[in-house]
Amino acid sequence: MIIVDTALAKREEENRPVRVAMIGAGFMGRGVALQICNSVKGMRLVAVSNRDISKAKRAYTEAGVTEVRDVSTVDQLQDAIRKGKYAVTDNPMLLCQAPDIDAVIEVTGAIEFAAEVAMEAIKHRKHVILMNAELDGTVGSILKMYADKAGVVITNVDGDQPGVIMNLYRFVKGIGVRPVLCGNIKGLQDPYRNPTTQEGFAKKWGQNPAMVTSFADGTKISFEQAIVANATGMKVGRRGMFGPTVPAGTPVEQAVNWYPKEHLLNGPGIVDYVVGADPNPGVFVLGTHDHPTQKHYLNLYKLGEGPLYCFYTPYHLCHFEVPVTVARAVLFGDAAITPVRPEVDVVATAKIDLKAGQILDGIGFYMTYGQCENSETAWKERLLPMGLAEGCRLKRDLSRDTVLTYDDVEIPANRLCDRLRAEQNRQFFK
Repeated sequence: MIIVDTALAKREEENRPVRVAMIGAGFMGRGVALQICNSVKGMRLVAVSNRDISKAKRAYTEAGVTEVRDVSTVDQLQDAIRKGKYAVTDNPMLLCQAPDIDAVIEVTGAIEFAAEVAMEAIKHRKHVILMNAELDGTVGSILKMYADKAGVVITNVDGDQPGVIMNLYRFVKGIGVRPVLCGNIKGLQDPYRNPTTQEGFAKKWGQNPAMVTSFADGTKISFEQAIVANATGMKVGRRGMFGPTVPAGTPVEQAVNWYPKEHLLNGPGIVDYVVGADPNPGVFVLGTHDHPTQKHYLNLYKLGEGPLYCFYTPYHLCHFEVPVTVARAVLFGDAAITPVRPEVDVVATAKIDLKAGQILDGIGFYMTYGQCENSETAWKERLLPMGLAEGCRLKRDLSRDTVLTYDDVEIPANRLCDRLRAEQNRQFFK
C-alpha cells in the first residue's frame, strides 16, 4: 500500500509514532527489529519480549539500540515508553496489557503460547500482527471473531508469501479479473525431511533446523496456502494440493497448463503450489475474464488469449514488509490477510511408522508433516489438525503417510488451543 509511507511520515512529523511491541526474538524477529529501528519513520519498536531475555536484548543491539530497560511490571513498561526508552522482558503479557502499545507482533511460530498471547492482546484491544501461519491456520477464524468484537485487527503479514498472494489477489480482483487460483512457488518438497537432514542448511543461514524442516517437508506451505484459502474462500482441489514439479527455471506464466481447468473455472477456485518454477520464491494468481473486449485488451497487454491469465510477484521480502502490515492495521484498520471462515485445514500425517504410546513431536520435527485438506472434510472425518498434534499420545500403531484422526490420539489436558478449536468448529460447522 503506497499510502502507508505518507501516513507514517505524518505520524513522524507529529511526533506520534505507531508504538509496536514484539514477542519473539529469533532469526526473523531480529530482522523485524532491525527494519523498524533503522528504516521506518513514524513507528517505534517500544518493547521486545523473549523467554530468554538476552535474545530480546540482542535484537535491539543488532538494530543499533544500545540502551534498554529490563521491566517486570506494566507500570515499569509504561514508564519506559513514556520516557522514550526501549524495554525488554521475559513476560509477554506485559506487552499485551500496556495501554501505550498500539500493536503486538507475534513472531514465535508456536501454537499454544501464541494463542494465549493473541487472546490477551485482543482482550486489551491491541492489533495483533502474526508472523505465525501455524496459529492462523489452526484457530485463526475464531481469533478473528474475538478481534472483531474487540474492534481490532488480527492479520498475517505483508512480506510472507500469504500476504504477498493476498495483495496480488486483491489487485487482480480489483481490475475486474476473477481470481481462480492462488499459487506459491517452491524450490523443494520432500515430506520426509527432518532436522537432521536440514541441519547444514539451517546452520549456514543461522536458522532453527525445525523451522527449516517445516519448509522442506511441506508443512509450512500447507499452512501458508490454508490461510490464503481461509481469507479468499478458495478450496484445495485434492488432499495435499496438486503441487506439480516442473523443470527448474520453467516460467510461471506456464502455470495455466499445470492445473485441472475444471477446478479453476467452476467453483470458488483453489490454492496450490508448484515446485521448480521461476521466479522462485515468488507467488502467482491465475484469473479469468468473460468480457470479449477486455480479453482482447489483456491479449494486447501480453497476458495471452485466455481463458486463464497469469499474474505474479517475483519475490517476497519477509521482515522488510512487516512494518507495512502494522501501519495498515493501526492507521487504516486494514488487514494484509485475515480469515473469513475455515475453508482449508492442515492435517497431521505420519512422517515415519508410528507406535502406540509415543508422544508426537512438533512441527518440523521427525514424526509428522502437514498437508492441506478442505475444512469440511477434515471436520467430518475428525482429522487431527497439525497445529494441535504436538504433545498428543498415540493410541495405536500407524504406518507412514497415514493421516491422523482425533480417534488415534489422546489430547493433552487444559490447552487453550484445543478449546479455541472446539469453539471454532461449533461456530462454523454443525
